[in-house]
Amino acid sequence: MKLRIYIDTSVVGGYFDNEFSADTFSFFERTKNGEVTIIVSDLLEAELLRAPEFVKELLASIPEQQIERIRLSPEAIELADKYINAKVVGKTSRGDCQHIAIATLSKADVLVSWNFKHIVNLNRIRGYNGVNLQNGHNMIEIRTPKEITDNGNED
Repeated sequence: MKLRIYIDTSVVGGYFDNEFSADTFSFFERTKNGEVTIIVSDLLEAELLRAPEFVKELLASIPEQQIERIRLSPEAIELADKYINAKVVGKTSRGDCQHIAIATLSKADVLVSWNFKHIVNLNRIRGYNGVNLQNGHNMIEIRTPKEITDNGNED
């Protein structure tokens, strides 16, 4: 079964960052080859409006059949606020919380991010999932693109 992977803005930007480009390139190649479906929110698209044109073109280069588009719902806004109220992160990280909430509510198989401070961080992941469980939602897997890239290593 093909993975449904929610991406945040750091994954798109990571393609052009020397530190993350190799792993991000591999991730997007898997997407273009039809191995995974990426979930793209209107929040990500709004954040990309401020990005340089070449960054926007990366997302436009992904075949439309490999993208599932989803909107930021009132329920996701409410769940994101619960993360903040639980002090998983501060108010300045509302956008990050909204990404987590959208991925949770869309039942993504995994959320990928290069944001180690507010998202891919063990204490934060535990906090997000604690709030999810308290509110009757599934836990969300949170990983970097590197962790979910198939490197072709067979056992």
